[in-house]
Amino acid sequence: MTGIEQDREALMKLIDDSPNVVFFGGAGVSTESGIPDFRSKDGLYNQKYRYNPEEIISHHFFMREPEEFYRFYRERMLLLDKEPNPCHLYLAKLEKEGKLKAVVTQNIDGLHQKAGSCNVIELHGSIHRNFCMECHRPYDASFVAGSPNIVPRCPHCGGIVKPDVVLYEEPLDDRVMTKAMIAIMEADLLIVCGTSLVVYPAAGFLNYFQGRNLVLIDKNPEAKDARASLIIHQKAGELFGGML
Repeated sequence: MTGIEQDREALMKLIDDSPNVVFFGGAGVSTESGIPDFRSKDGLYNQKYRYNPEEIISHHFFMREPEEFYRFYRERMLLLDKEPNPCHLYLAKLEKEGKLKAVVTQNIDGLHQKAGSCNVIELHGSIHRNFCMECHRPYDASFVAGSPNIVPRCPHCGGIVKPDVVLYEEPLDDRVMTKAMIAIMEADLLIVCGTSLVVYPAAGFLNYFQGRNLVLIDKNPEAKDARASLIIHQKAGELFGGML
């Protein structure tokens, strides 16, 4: 039996023994769908742009330089042609079976819903929700992508249409945070996958876990957590692809 097969067997045993499974995912869940992460060698923060990418996706930059923000956002974040990978598909299957109670995600790509998951708690918002900053009318991602202007504007009032994503310097939604905390507190198996656990307050949510088993899945061999019952150093899509 290969290493990845052993990892799958160990993970399946924990899932089978757990009536309440919650999945906590980060950027590494979607990289196999072609969506770049932030901190890896090929991530957004290591790309060369006129401005630092971390600054571009901040609140003050959006307000000061909306055209530069939207140039970056359209090219690197508004990726509507991407498809779910086996990790997303397996989680949707697990939810339909009644095992998986919630997906808590730091991602904004909507791929969990595209795969069929219903109870998805989006900590950082979604590219698929947008709103006019003046009249608050809602718009979908296709409106932003199809806008003839670099900065999309509301056809009703002319206000800037902003993605419903949490930028740096912006707080997380209290209702979303509470929902995530409750889901994690009630889980008896928490699967943490594809996240460096360095971005707060999201990383602090693990402190609310009171269940029996914590699983850490990260392709980075240096990823560790003393609380983990099982640590798997595999790509999420490859790991879950053998469990579909």
